[in-house]
Amino acid sequence: MTNAQFQSLKNVFKECDYEESVQFACDSARRMNGHVKSLRFQPFMEPATTLLSLLLVMAVDSSRTVAATRNQQCENSLQQTWRIARLVQKESVELIKTYKTSQGENAELLCKASFNYIPDPNISGLEPWERLLSIYKHLQDFFPHFSRVYEQQMDLQSPASRLLAELNRTNGGRRNLAALISSSYQSLFPNLPMPEPAGGPTTLPSPQNVFQQKVYGCQVLKTYRELVSNVCRELKTMKSKVCRSRKPVNFTGGFPEAGLRRSVMNNRMKDFE
Repeated sequence: MTNAQFQSLKNVFKECDYEESVQFACDSARRMNGHVKSLRFQPFMEPATTLLSLLLVMAVDSSRTVAATRNQQCENSLQQTWRIARLVQKESVELIKTYKTSQGENAELLCKASFNYIPDPNISGLEPWERLLSIYKHLQDFFPHFSRVYEQQMDLQSPASRLLAELNRTNGGRRNLAALISSSYQSLFPNLPMPEPAGGPTTLPSPQNVFQQKVYGCQVLKTYRELVSNVCRELKTMKSKVCRSRKPVNFTGGFPEAGLRRSVMNNRMKDFE
């Protein structure tokens, strides 16, 4: 409809206010005018609707990209920590063998005896963040015990002893693993600050004779090996739980596949060309 035709309709409406004889024409004109207004407004609605759809598609793709990136970072972090834990576990197995060999006769009996003051190797907590904290705490709890065993074995072994070298290496692996656990925790749960370690000295056994020292050393190393085995299993399970893919809300309404979404976006972009 041209501007002249539209102006003519406006004149008819003015006449309707004064002439009853043209009321029928007025009603028809009003209906026509409503249609005309709809036609005049429609070109503005279609681009707006298209733009909204385009923005929704872009938002969904962006959110899925961010989620995929975060999941990949989560998996990489826990995967690296798990690999170090596996190496530490292998070292702990070899360390027990070396320890038994260095203790002379009846070494197997030494490792079967029970002993108090040994840290708990079991991981506690219901939530993943609680279990990571439990792992970190247990690894830290073994530090003074490793130091005590090393001091005792320095009196029982020669300076060039293989056992002393492996004790040093295993304790270094423990420190590295604890640092990785701390880093993973802060990366995965940035809104949950890691609590400060509890104060107070660790309870260590009182002075011991040689036999007690050998029993204590074997129990520390055997329990540590059990802890690291638990850590490996825990990290493997945690990777599937914490880093699992989260299915985002589908805003595309029938275009779930990425290829179809791209097709929709390309077609809608043409509306603005």
